[in-house]
Parts: sequence; structure tokens; C-alpha cells
Amino acid sequence: MLTKELSDELKLNALYDALQEQLSQSAYDELPFEKRVQLLLEAEKISRDNKKIKRLQSMAKLHEKSAAMEEVNFTPARGIEKSILLELAGGEYIQRCRNVIFTGATGTGKSYIAQALANKAMIQGHSALYLRIPRLMQLLSSARGDDEYLKLLAKLKKIKVLILDDFGVSPLKASEARDLLEIVEDRTNLSSLIITSQLPIKEWHAYLHNPTIADAILDRIIHNAYKINLQGESQRKLKPQQ
Repeated sequence: MLTKELSDELKLNALYDALQEQLSQSAYDELPFEKRVQLLLEAEKISRDNKKIKRLQSMAKLHEKSAAMEEVNFTPARGIEKSILLELAGGEYIQRCRNVIFTGATGTGKSYIAQALANKAMIQGHSALYLRIPRLMQLLSSARGDDEYLKLLAKLKKIKVLILDDFGVSPLKASEARDLLEIVEDRTNLSSLIITSQLPIKEWHAYLHNPTIADAILDRIIHNAYKINLQGESQRKLKPQQ
């Protein structure tokens, strides 16, 4: 079987392309055989990693697809501890299944930083999904009462980093609070939530109405979370930095 046909069958296309490059450049002749094989395998791995990242980015539905930690404005007036954000960018919070909460007034960059962390997570190989709370509730409401509801919950459970944006921006019905509890419960000690909210955390209990459900939700979210309160003027006036 020809090398091209075999590489196609084994889905080693990047390795085959790298092999053709080696064959076309005499400089590779000076390398030891093991080193040349290593370079071929590395080319295949890089190609597969890049494809995985692109697939994860497509699934994540980020509003700010190009959000990057390198573009975050760390001026002291914003109330951001750079060391904490850099720690989060490293992804250990994902390994430890911890949550991240960004609070602050509208325009302070909560959503941007949350999505920048999601992009970092995907580069590290983790799945991510961005949902505004109102949109999430619409999806759950339309699926409630049939198998699609359970399928949606199962899908959300598998996401390693789930961004819930605009928490508290609109009132929650009792059924929606119960839905939120289901999502939070499914993820406890298994994956991470990133939540953004204009509401201070101390007001979340009242927002969730039912004291029992509120206690259950907050106990699972808050005590295991990094809490970052963004301050300062609207970052939308300060483009391109966030």
C-alpha cells in the first residue's frame, strides 16, 4: 500500500505532509532517525490539537470569540489582582473543579474576562460554553416536559467550563430557579462555572426567591469560588483593552 493511501486510512495526514517536507529538504538527512520520527509525530499531534481547539471554539458559542487575557487592562482602578487572574489563566481552577464569580457594574469587562478564560481553557483542551442566563432559561423552558430537557441537562453537565453571563439581569421564576439548581448540582465537584453578575453576591439569595433553593444553589457555587469584583468606568469606552 502506498504511503499516502496508508496515511489517509490511518488519518495521519499531518504526519504525511511533514514526511514530504523532510524528503524535499536535504537538511533533514543529517538528523538521527529517531529525531526525524519525533518531528513527524509532533507535527501530527500539533495538527490534531489545533483541530480540537477549533472544534471546541465552534461549540463554545462565545460572544467575544477573540477575547484574550493578554488584552485585559490590569490598571489598579479596576480592582483586579493580576496574580489571581494569571493563576486562573493557568487552569488549575478547572482541575480542582472550582468556580469563578465576576461582579461589577455594566461595562466593567466581566463578560470579556470570563470569555478570555474560556479561550484559555479551550487551548488547554477543555470544553467550554457561553450562555446568558435569559437565553439558558429560554432553552430549558422550550425543552421542559420531554426528552429534550434531559438531553440538554446532560449536555450542560459534560461542559468543563460553563459561563453563565448576566446572572440577576432579569427575574427568575420558581421553575427556573429549580432548573438552575439542577445544573449546579450536576456540576458540583465535577466541573467549573464562571458566573458574571451586576448584582453583589450578598443580593443573590433574595434574587433566587425560594430560600431553600437559594441556599442549595449558593452553597454549591459560592464557597468553592474565586470572587472578583470589577470596578472603575466602562471598558467599552477604552477599546481595544478590556
